[in-house]
Amino acid sequence: MRAVVLDGPGPPEALQIRELPIPQPGAGEVLIRVRAFGLNRSELHTRLGLAGYGVTFPRVLGIEAAGEVVKAPTGEFEPGRQVVAMMGGMGRRIDGGYAEYTVVPARQCVPFESDLDWATIGAVPQMLQTAYGSLTVGMDAEPSETILIRGGTSSVGMATAILAKKRDMTVISTTRSDDKSAALESIGVDYVVIDDGDIVDKVRAIVPEGVAGALELVGTPTLRDTLRCTRVGGVVCFTGMLSNVWTVDDFYPIEFIPTGVRLTAYGGDASDLPRPVLQGFLDDVAAGRIEVPIHKVYKLDEIVEAHTEMEANRATGKLVVVTG
Repeated sequence: MRAVVLDGPGPPEALQIRELPIPQPGAGEVLIRVRAFGLNRSELHTRLGLAGYGVTFPRVLGIEAAGEVVKAPTGEFEPGRQVVAMMGGMGRRIDGGYAEYTVVPARQCVPFESDLDWATIGAVPQMLQTAYGSLTVGMDAEPSETILIRGGTSSVGMATAILAKKRDMTVISTTRSDDKSAALESIGVDYVVIDDGDIVDKVRAIVPEGVAGALELVGTPTLRDTLRCTRVGGVVCFTGMLSNVWTVDDFYPIEFIPTGVRLTAYGGDASDLPRPVLQGFLDDVAAGRIEVPIHKVYKLDEIVEAHTEMEANRATGKLVVVTG
């Protein structure tokens, strides 16, 4: 099989396509014929040497994959079953989805049925799991509330906006580029805020008391400002690090967090994406009720170009790779 191998941290060109033996599953594992996979910031962090997670090299990257079951020795899934897989050490402690075949723990697989094209399906799993988990577990968001999405043109930001609008919520999303405003408006975002790093006055002009919930996807450089955009009793969920900055220097909670604002975090796995949520999302896409925010689809041979695009932060939505 062909797979994308990283021998150690480096530039996009460090990703090498090689011929490897098809891996064989053991008890409690599943061999998947990978049809497509989405790109994620955590894979960028791994390539840049910024991630911990117990990463060892050489490694086939990829924390998610979509495809069909080839073999499950202990019978968790029948051959031919469509599944998505994510997390569980994929692309970090075990080889991941950047390949034509991958072996993953069965518990990390979620089955579904769909006639959608594989590029569309491949964009969904990690994006949907993160958006759904952030909105429900992280923010505990209620219908009709107003939320702020900091980093709105990322794939998770756009997916969160789509899910929030299905809950009849009012959505404020940020982008650093006015050229991306139309993309946010097209998915139903109510207010687009151009992010210059200090948006509290702009947000408070829309919601004087502050938003009920905020999703922080940019990272620690904007977290303090996001907290100031949130009302007393509101929740800020720290989920993403688009800035590649992980920590807050000299963190003093009483001074950093406004009185009465709650700061949480989200970093879930496949168990946080219920099968009915995945199936319902795919059914809505197939029926034309919602769209999957895909920026561009690549072939496996174009993995260097895809990672270059991701590192440059030029994408509006998800970058996806199809394997053939």
